[in-house]
Amino acid sequence: MAEKHFKYVILGGGVAAGYAAREFAKHGLNPGELAIISKEAVAPYERPTLSKAYLFPQGAARLPGFHVCVGSGGERLLPEWYSEKGIELILSTEIVKADLASKTLTSAAGAIFTYDILIIATGSTVINLSDFGTPGADANNIFYLREIDDADKLVAAIQAKKNGKAVIVGGGYIGLELSAVMKINNFDVTMVYPEPWCMPRLFTPEIAAFYESYYANKGVKIDKGTLVVTSVKLKDGRVLDADIVIVGVGGRPLTKLFKGQAEEEKGGIKTDAFFQTSVGGVYAVGDVATFPLKLYNETRRVEHVDHARKSAEQAVKAIKAIEGGKVTDDYDYLPYFYSRSFDLSWQFYGDNVGETVIFGDNDPASSKPKFGSYWIKEGKLLGAFLEGGSPEENTAIAKLARLQPAVPDLEQLTKEGLTFASKI
Repeated sequence: MAEKHFKYVILGGGVAAGYAAREFAKHGLNPGELAIISKEAVAPYERPTLSKAYLFPQGAARLPGFHVCVGSGGERLLPEWYSEKGIELILSTEIVKADLASKTLTSAAGAIFTYDILIIATGSTVINLSDFGTPGADANNIFYLREIDDADKLVAAIQAKKNGKAVIVGGGYIGLELSAVMKINNFDVTMVYPEPWCMPRLFTPEIAAFYESYYANKGVKIDKGTLVVTSVKLKDGRVLDADIVIVGVGGRPLTKLFKGQAEEEKGGIKTDAFFQTSVGGVYAVGDVATFPLKLYNETRRVEHVDHARKSAEQAVKAIKAIEGGKVTDDYDYLPYFYSRSFDLSWQFYGDNVGETVIFGDNDPASSKPKFGSYWIKEGKLLGAFLEGGSPEENTAIAKLARLQPAVPDLEQLTKEGLTFASKI
């Protein structure tokens, strides 16, 4: 096959790829300079939709409705947008070998692509039950959710098994969102997870208790503190009857193509504040990047769509600044996480370390619950969580997490709750 050369190549076709392409277009591109190589068959789209509106029984989201960059309120980049900008979308193409020294990528079909500058935006792959040696992990009623193909298989199963039984394995983002959407599809839903409460990496026991009770009130059964040892068999020997089993137990960054070629740290590819790796002309963004988190003076890897968008834009700004003999500001990211399920919607900003206080109405039986939590360490507020907040209130708690104000009295902070944010 003929070798194809591009000035810039984005490897991966997820959220980060779309936002990087938009940033390149803003700075000006010559036709044929940029290619996006993706193993998926569609142009970049807003992946969080898959565990929410894509699975709704009525009014479900479908492409082209959620191509990037609609998730952040921007223009929707349809496949024709890329061709109009002279960007080559190389879809349904899996890269199986990357040689960073010779700046060469080789596809499963033997096609060879060379580049001057590479942006690694390969994201994560789901952790599979078979990774744990789980017997029965290959049963045909077990589903995962990462790409649109996965979502289409799940939609077909939902339609085929109407009003059936679903077991959701995992109590994190995907587990909570999928449990809600399967209940909306009128399935009998059981959530199973080994941790003592849901979303343990972020939620305190008090926050988790609200969501677990809220879900229980919606009819979702929760079996926590246990493991699935076969497709629907629990560690204690009980068997859960299920038409559909959906596994959402996390992901792993897709870095294997670059092992031994670029410096790694904390499970990701190590970058600087501009997302440049240890290899000149190679950048890594989104889930795969371990980067300096300026706000906390440490390096971290962050798996979230917000960081995928912003890190992609930062890398392109840095690339274009270097070309123009200019400098760009360091990446100064405020960690941000959010989720929506049923009638609930929460946002979190900052760092979840230190002591916590909880405020507001966290009664799961309330018609409109609205509550929050602050994290305080060494007398400073470092993190803020809010369920049911308005856009203005969410902006206010983001500001708190960024400014890290002093908190002299935790009892007073609990009483003030949201009004503390309005004072800063």
